[in-house]
Amino acid sequence: MVEYLNLLKTVLNKNQYKNDRTNTGVLSEFGPQMEFDLQAGFPLLTTKKVHFKSVVHELIWFISGNTNIKYLVDNDVKIWNEWPYEKYKQSQCYKNESLKEFIDKIKKSESFAKKHGDLGPVYGKQWRNFNGVDQLTNLINEIKSNPNSRRLVISAWNPSEIKNMLLPPCHVLMQFYVSRENELSCKLYQRSADIFLGVPFNIASYALLTHLIAHVCNLKPKKFIHTIGDAHIYQNHLEAVKIQLSRTPKSLPTLKLNKQIKNVFDFKYEDIVLENYESWPLIKGKVAV
Repeated sequence: MVEYLNLLKTVLNKNQYKNDRTNTGVLSEFGPQMEFDLQAGFPLLTTKKVHFKSVVHELIWFISGNTNIKYLVDNDVKIWNEWPYEKYKQSQCYKNESLKEFIDKIKKSESFAKKHGDLGPVYGKQWRNFNGVDQLTNLINEIKSNPNSRRLVISAWNPSEIKNMLLPPCHVLMQFYVSRENELSCKLYQRSADIFLGVPFNIASYALLTHLIAHVCNLKPKKFIHTIGDAHIYQNHLEAVKIQLSRTPKSLPTLKLNKQIKNVFDFKYEDIVLENYESWPLIKGKVAV
């Protein structure tokens, strides 16, 4: 994962300070790109521990078309909790509950979760129902029937529904490519990237998606290319980034998928196994909402 560490170094060294929507302040760089060879190992960061369980459950949630955090909460995935909580705090139902109390209510009450746990038409909705189009199903069918197509694209950026999303999509467009050697590659364009907290998840998530699609299309995963618009390090992550950069990367883990799965919509957490993952300890950072 030297590519990722080099991105951190580039943004730190250029030291381009900007204000931002969250009023936290960032160091920002525009237009960097990373490339990962998926045949050299699964690109899960080793200079700090990344919660792979959360990566898997979030991707399954996206693939299903779900936009309510209850599935994530029920599986102890916390990465989306803050956004519906902030919305809840603005509602007349808010009774000074803490974030933990809010999440406990999501877990225990279907009706509460239905009313207060939805994020609006975010990723899963756009992947599976972009103005009535199931992009993910169409993509897989096209890869199988017309692998030379230059239209193997999924977009999460739907201008007509942005206003209804609690967080507009950061990773907005992906394109797939099938080589003559029957290898599948993915290129992601991400408009906005929290390099310390978000990008390690983004890399792992889209690498995993490439593996899953390759698996059901009888292809080999080849490359994941990650192009970023605004790549930024929040001011309150700078010390954590310096700790991470002091660490030497370890060998990459490998991914093992259940060979019996033939449909991408049938994958469950148990069907996706990460082997030989060794990392440095977790480094915590506060999410900017």
